[in-house]
Amino acid sequence: MVKNYRFKTKPYAHQIIALEKSWDKEEYAYFMEMGTGKSKVLIDNIAMLYDKGKINGALIIAPKGVYKNWYSSEIPTHLASHIQYKSVLWTALISKTKQEELNSLFTSDYNLHVLVMNVEAFSTKKGLQFALKFLNSHNTLMAVDESTTIKTPSAKRTKSILALSRYAKYRRILTGSPITKSPLDLYTQCGFLNEDLLGFSSYYAFRSRYAHMIERNFGGRRVQIVKSYQRLDELSKLIEPFSYRVLKEDCLDLPEKIFIKREIELTEEQSKLYSTMKQMALATLNGKLLTAPNVLTQLMRLHQITCGHFKSDDGKTQELKNNRIEELMSILEETEGKVIIWANYIYDIERIVEAIKKEYGDDSVVQYYGAINTDERQKNIERFQDPQS
Repeated sequence: MVKNYRFKTKPYAHQIIALEKSWDKEEYAYFMEMGTGKSKVLIDNIAMLYDKGKINGALIIAPKGVYKNWYSSEIPTHLASHIQYKSVLWTALISKTKQEELNSLFTSDYNLHVLVMNVEAFSTKKGLQFALKFLNSHNTLMAVDESTTIKTPSAKRTKSILALSRYAKYRRILTGSPITKSPLDLYTQCGFLNEDLLGFSSYYAFRSRYAHMIERNFGGRRVQIVKSYQRLDELSKLIEPFSYRVLKEDCLDLPEKIFIKREIELTEEQSKLYSTMKQMALATLNGKLLTAPNVLTQLMRLHQITCGHFKSDDGKTQELKNNRIEELMSILEETEGKVIIWANYIYDIERIVEAIKKEYGDDSVVQYYGAINTDERQKNIERFQDPQS
């Protein structure tokens, strides 16, 4: 079935293996490092199940920064050419035209029906109800991209997505790093696939098996925290039958570079300032004036606004509410090993360093740019290149 399939884009060897292991399974986890093409594997899997008459619908859930990319790029690029399909992108604001587009997913025909939603939509009643209607109207494969977004058992969106999963005929999770901070992250991700896969009736029973807990006193409250983890070899064997792990270093036929675009929406504050600066070459925030006397300056000011800060004419910088740092931290969660982060402005570098230190500790990041003195820059290069650091 897999090797003779009419792929639209040629799969790599590891993608063929992933499909051979998973294509007809009711539940499966693609633990494939960023850049190894897990999106294509899922799309090919959807195509195969559709061709076999197993499904006629697919619900793809992804973080806000990447869900539009599924709709505009991944599906059109990789879905087999012989398959007729309707795909609709969920949006929070639904106009009359958008509602008609969404309703087209329930038309009786032989097309594959694809709904792409951002994971944040499942914190809303409107998003939850529409997803349920879609699942009840089709034989559906339901997939969660970057599935660590549902790692927190108490989160509203996690509870909603897990509740909906039982209405799907097939379920898939995709992530480059299933364990971001703790092996306990696996519990709800696997629970989405099938609550019986791990063999535990509750998160606390799972935690008790694989984590050694101790009590600590915080502000007069006694709380349990993880001291260490245990039986991880057992846990690894437990998830092996329904998962496939791929690292870039294991894929000899991958191209040298793979580019992945993330779309980040401007906040309302950014949009207003951007629009005013674009139309009138000036903007104000908290009484501070920002002007652009020529086109090049205007372009730089517009770029600064999209980056999330506002440098007024008196030289003072104000931070704008933006989604960039949040998206960057999501990418870091999905990435194993060391990364290099480029930024255009020192202000941005400082915000990035602050966020990384807060999440991963003071020793987790080094800086290299003009304001760092030569000796420190050299030390930072050595720290970054040290395989033990």
